[in-house]
Amino acid sequence: MSQSTQSQLSKTDTLNQFTTIELAQTLAERNAIAPLDWHRLKRNRQAQALQHVSAALVFLLKQQPSEALLHLRQATGWLDRSISAPPCPTHGTKETSN
Repeated sequence: MSQSTQSQLSKTDTLNQFTTIELAQTLAERNAIAPLDWHRLKRNRQAQALQHVSAALVFLLKQQPSEALLHLRQATGWLDRSISAPPCPTHGTKETSN
């Protein structure tokens, strides 16, 4: 058996220790946009869509199809450019004085 085949089997054995939901949750955590990365990635359509697709997978595996569908719609919106980045959540809104 070649070393790459052994390595692949080892990875598969390692992954088999986890449930499908645990793997999906890990994927969702990895693809979630961290607060410190928000400004850098707020207009990155692929990153935004990936975040929502990963979350949708978790909800689908937890038998919550309505939540999954909401995230899939968000992902689709990012990919088809029908939605854009919201304003920064930490900056708030500017008040105008009269």
